[in-house]
Amino acid sequence: MSATLRNSILGSLARLLAENKSGVVEANKLDVAACPADDAVILDRLKVDDAKVDKMIAAVRSVIDARDLVGQAISAQTRADGLRIENRRVPFGTILIIFEARPDVCVEAAIIALKAGNKILLKGGKEARNTNLFLANLWRLALRENNAAPDFVSYLDISREETQKLIRGEYEKFDLVIPRGGEALIDFVLRNSNAPVIVSGRGNNFLYIDSEADFEMAVKIAVNGKQRLSVCNALDKILIDEQLPDLETKTKQLIAALREQNIEVIGDEDVVAIDPTVLLVPDEDVWYEEFLSAKIVIGIVASTEEAIETINEYSGGHSAVIVTADGETADTFLNEVDCAAVYHNASTRFTDGGEFGLGAEIAISTQKLHFRGPLGTEHLLTNKWFVFGDGQIRN
Repeated sequence: MSATLRNSILGSLARLLAENKSGVVEANKLDVAACPADDAVILDRLKVDDAKVDKMIAAVRSVIDARDLVGQAISAQTRADGLRIENRRVPFGTILIIFEARPDVCVEAAIIALKAGNKILLKGGKEARNTNLFLANLWRLALRENNAAPDFVSYLDISREETQKLIRGEYEKFDLVIPRGGEALIDFVLRNSNAPVIVSGRGNNFLYIDSEADFEMAVKIAVNGKQRLSVCNALDKILIDEQLPDLETKTKQLIAALREQNIEVIGDEDVVAIDPTVLLVPDEDVWYEEFLSAKIVIGIVASTEEAIETINEYSGGHSAVIVTADGETADTFLNEVDCAAVYHNASTRFTDGGEFGLGAEIAISTQKLHFRGPLGTEHLLTNKWFVFGDGQIRN
């Protein structure tokens, strides 16, 4: 599929989304109506309104404008014997994307894979079935308009049991699988897929407030980190340096600011000693947990080194931030914390493909192979060696 054809398909999809905005929203209302009203996190992920459709359209258009790297030479050399060797970027082939209650994945993940020349298999969760099917039909229309193979983007409306067989490779061939969901889904895919897996989604992100921090800035960043609860770039843990001036007063100020946003605060023994109304961390497992809910843990550490060790032990490898005015301390933190995205004086909420200039993202990888962090078009390519000769043989 040529770059021109891929962009033409994406252009058709953007137009169809605009023309069918009300249809997308109405289909989504059926899914929202079937969702438990008290599950705020699922509702936040599930709901599609006019603004979210507009965001999908903007993502499609930004991917159209993104540079096309398919077939681009990574390196090239001509040997003394005339043999020419090129290393080029090529598509993976077929990518299986399994996702839960996020219907926007039907668009924003698939456009990235398509732009990179890959075929796509989409399997969404039952919570968003009506929305997913509506969006999948727009994909079919976009492909048909451009006389493209109708199976280049396929939506699999199958049962849980069939999905498990799919992951095991029993009736569909795919070259890469990206699970977008909870730890149970990711764990099942890792244990059962014969194809490579890009692990995406687990957050449990940390903020470290250094002794040289602008504390007002730190509070602002902490509150912003809990602005949305259902996203993987949300903040779950805060560490405060015990050398922070006016530690007790500032810790109480931070607790109050979080509670004003209806965030439940849990603390270690040092924090509870400062404010006995804070719930004590019940066990070590809490430090490993990604909450996806209105709660946060605050702990006191003795040094930057302890903060780094704590983050590297418990975080999901997603995002971590240090607030400090000390550039040397910041450099140490940024280089030694083992996360896909590390921040100095900024919110973890920026870990997002759109915010990082990728237009959209297919996932946020928390592993070190193939890439880390938000994955855009350039990351959905592998490489292939092309060798051109005129009869050379190896002696």
